[in-house]
Amino acid sequence: MRLENVLALTHAKLLNSPFVSNFTDIVFDVKNVKRGDLFMAFDESSIEDAILNGAYGIVFSKPTQISDSEIAWIKVQNLEDALTRLLRFKLLDKNIKVYETNEIVLKLALQIVTDPSFIAISGNILDIAKQLWNIEETSYILFCPNLSDKNIFTQTIELSNTTYKNINIIEQTLFETSFIYNDIFYERQLISPFFIPYLEILLHLFKHLKVDFRLRKFSPIGHFEAVFTNKRFEIKEFGTSDKVLIFEKSSTLVESQITFLQNEATWAKIVYVVPYHDTKLINKIQNKESLIVYKNKNEILNALRKHHFNFALVIGADKNILESVVQIQPSLFDFK
Repeated sequence: MRLENVLALTHAKLLNSPFVSNFTDIVFDVKNVKRGDLFMAFDESSIEDAILNGAYGIVFSKPTQISDSEIAWIKVQNLEDALTRLLRFKLLDKNIKVYETNEIVLKLALQIVTDPSFIAISGNILDIAKQLWNIEETSYILFCPNLSDKNIFTQTIELSNTTYKNINIIEQTLFETSFIYNDIFYERQLISPFFIPYLEILLHLFKHLKVDFRLRKFSPIGHFEAVFTNKRFEIKEFGTSDKVLIFEKSSTLVESQITFLQNEATWAKIVYVVPYHDTKLINKIQNKESLIVYKNKNEILNALRKHHFNFALVIGADKNILESVVQIQPSLFDFK
């Protein structure tokens, strides 16, 4: 890439008059710098090593001493923004399709092994650039606008939330599902039936794009996360207690989760732990005896101790609230 293009794309300031005017590639990891490269100095301590490795230019944001006047010293206001602009320009030449989806579909995709033509991205711009900088032609990208900057891409395709009903559930609990998809039986997968419609959206996309994939063991994705405890709120092994705290940080998912619990756990005593400022949700919970309102997360466990329940849907907090509980090693007599 030409120096003048880098300056124009990143709205940068050239601090010297270098001999170089063109760069072979743009590199973020000093170990990968070769002669002729432009180095993005996210780690300022690596600048001298980048120069020794042959960098023709340094892009930086913090005050930095110019140590070699023959190379280009390029100052930007924000490295993340500069990299976003450069990556966007880089992807313009690629024949790729970019799909945007919700957080749950994206997090499920991150747990599924696919062929290299399909890339699910999440994280900061530096991590994303490392994934996409040398992306192959005719690749597919899946991202969530809530987790990654949409400005990376010039054009995206929004996935529909259509329910496809392409998974045949054989057996289920609230937090495990055994199902058949494409004549393959997946037994006791650690995925709640609540997430199956989201998985169907993802599998339908794979089928549409003809992407090979392999389902492996699912792990918690930070939503509707079940933690089994005893009455002292010590964490127990999965499925070994009849007292479960279900954590959900996103208020947008709560109403559908309440409906799911009420339909699938009609036998259970359920309580809902809601932050006091969420008046809309508080008003929607008709049974006020099952409602616990809190102002501070430190109040949650003390409030729960005053209620009998099988399931507690805790909104706006995560399982870190259990860190204050001393975890006692289970004994032969400690079953609840």
